[in-house]
Amino acid sequence: MSFDIILAEPQHQTAINDLLEHCFGPGRLARTAERLREGNVPIGELSHLAMDDKNAIVGAISFWPIRIGDAPALLLGPLAVHHAMQGQGVGLRLMQAGLQAIDAARFPHVLLVGDLPYYARIGFEIAPPSIAMPGPVDATRLLLRGADMGADGDALSGMVRPAPDLC
Repeated sequence: MSFDIILAEPQHQTAINDLLEHCFGPGRLARTAERLREGNVPIGELSHLAMDDKNAIVGAISFWPIRIGDAPALLLGPLAVHHAMQGQGVGLRLMQAGLQAIDAARFPHVLLVGDLPYYARIGFEIAPPSIAMPGPVDATRLLLRGADMGADGDALSGMVRPAPDLC
């Protein structure tokens, strides 16, 4: 099945919520990453959708402004792909679209909670232990990507917190 990547618009929100519910269930709202979305606003120009040939949303991604200590960054997620479309490159294309649109000078790092084998393909690495989340997270699933990850990725430190002021 074919799909196109488009920017998310406010009128898509109900369908996005339905997709998130389908993919993750109600338990998604209890996850630590959700604490970083509460009272925060996604960066609209980075939020993308995958639309199938029937104009149904089959994938979605969003990016949220955060701070790691004092450093500006983005939280990637949720990334959701409808079960019927998994394994067809939807998630990868959504991530590529969003990551390519990031102004690296404004947001030099992207953080997420996920599986390293999947996200390593696009440059994510296990985050340094100096980065703390506002709740429990398996340290092997806290991943970081940044243009200067090798140079100062280890220097990033502090609590991760929402940063709606960076919108």
